[in-house]
Amino acid sequence: MQQLLGIMLKGAGVSLEIFFLTLLFSLPLALFVAFGRMSQNWMVRGVFKLYILIMRGTPLILQIIFIYFGPKHLYAFLHRTLSSAIMSPGFWNSLRFILSYNRFAAVIIAFVLNYAAYFAEIYRGGIESISRGQYEAAKVLGFTGSQTFSRIILPQVVKRILPATGNEVITLVKDSALAQVIGVAELFHAAQTASAREFSTTPIFIAGLFYLVMNWVVTIVLSRCEKSLSYYR
Repeated sequence: MQQLLGIMLKGAGVSLEIFFLTLLFSLPLALFVAFGRMSQNWMVRGVFKLYILIMRGTPLILQIIFIYFGPKHLYAFLHRTLSSAIMSPGFWNSLRFILSYNRFAAVIIAFVLNYAAYFAEIYRGGIESISRGQYEAAKVLGFTGSQTFSRIILPQVVKRILPATGNEVITLVKDSALAQVIGVAELFHAAQTASAREFSTTPIFIAGLFYLVMNWVVTIVLSRCEKSLSYYR
């Protein structure tokens, strides 16, 4: 049991890495995507709408597989079709370096791109829920556009989108199990391996408890964040 818990803790550490790195990069990227989605330029808006449609319309597990294996197949295709035209070994070495990354990096890229799309739509809903009168009042008071957004709009948006964002954050904890599809040894992968080795479902049950505890901690943190913003009521 002690050895099993050690393996599970190591897997949980990888799951937490996926969780924190995804939030670190997807939350700011989502704001950029949300602004692109709300752009007045129809071409820019269309590009970001297509990105959101693809990310939300296809399974995350498929995106992980595509992001990990896709560049390798692309390199093989380009090398096969263009090697006679481009003979420089340095070019192909550089291209292989750019298109090759390890499994963990592929998982982070897939999770960030996927969750940025979901967070972007949450952001957009929160921003568009603010009445135009507040923008006009801020302009009358002499606020610039950036000051209006950062000091007046954004604090209200954060309060409004926190419950929806919290749901996605909780889902992210559980979705980290999908990393095992390309062999990343996170919590669920460790549980599956231990279960097959021990011919027992106990590791799977323990993994479920780990996920429950992690989501319990996330729920407490989100609840405290909501209470800290209760002065906007």
